[in-house]
Amino acid sequence: MESVLPTAEILETAAAHATRDVPIAAPGERVDDVFARIRDRRFSSAAVVAVCDGGRLAGLITIENLLAAPGDATIGDIMDAHPPTVAGHRDQEEAVWEALRHNEPGLAVVDGEGRWLGVIPPQRLLSVLLQEHDEDVARLSGYLSSTASARTATEEPVGRRLWHRLPWLLVGLIGAIVAAAVVDAFHAQLEREVLVAFFVPGIVYLADAVGTQTEALVIRGLSVGVGIRRIVYREAVTGALIGLLIAIVAYPLTLLFWGNQEVSLAVSVSLLAACSVAGMVAMALPWSMAKMKVDPAFGSGPLATVVQDLLSILVYFAVTAVIVG
Repeated sequence: MESVLPTAEILETAAAHATRDVPIAAPGERVDDVFARIRDRRFSSAAVVAVCDGGRLAGLITIENLLAAPGDATIGDIMDAHPPTVAGHRDQEEAVWEALRHNEPGLAVVDGEGRWLGVIPPQRLLSVLLQEHDEDVARLSGYLSSTASARTATEEPVGRRLWHRLPWLLVGLIGAIVAAAVVDAFHAQLEREVLVAFFVPGIVYLADAVGTQTEALVIRGLSVGVGIRRIVYREAVTGALIGLLIAIVAYPLTLLFWGNQEVSLAVSVSLLAACSVAGMVAMALPWSMAKMKVDPAFGSGPLATVVQDLLSILVYFAVTAVIVG
């Protein structure tokens, strides 16, 4: 189907769905003359006849009204002189609803000066309506904002799945090696108080868990068009409060089971700091990837895990170095 704006790169505008390959008449033409001219011709759509006067849209006539009109009647007498129109730059969904509100089989598209650009035929209106419905369902389900991208991500072959996922997991492997080097840098501290090592997995896990929850909320928010500014404050406060509550619970429990006040305090302070930092990392990475047009569903999880783990370990050993010595 011919697009009247071939230079348009965005296919979700009204103009991208319009076509000029429809019956066209002038206001002064007779009905019989129009039929004689359009007979034996094939159009992309003949649901409506565009009535144009000097390149401008004068009105529309449905094919049903044209068939019911007397042969000697003029087009200007039977046309709808005030049909629903939509500007070419308007979103395709707005164009569909404009047509539905006026119960029209087609919708005329005009530019800012009222020049006729084409008609969106009924089959295109239905196609756009179905596409928008699919996208709305995808948003409600927490998928990507584009259903095409969501389907590609879930249905792509094994080779492309590996290509999309493996590089991020290799980054995770490098992060694990760096984490081991960080732990090794504090081996003297671990030798003085081996109890410190017991809590490394727990602090890393809890920080990861907080980050994963925040990350899921951010990705879902991005998929439904919620900006990061509407998320960042509440999630930052939530992460800090979660860290504080976990720290309050952890201190008496670790003190009860191991009886070391300094280690218990270090664990509690580290949990507060690590959970707070993990939430911020989990918000920053998906947002950054979305800005770079990278699917956050593939990369943000592994990368966030690496960054959160490294920061959690650094925070824990830095805190224990100050409190435990």
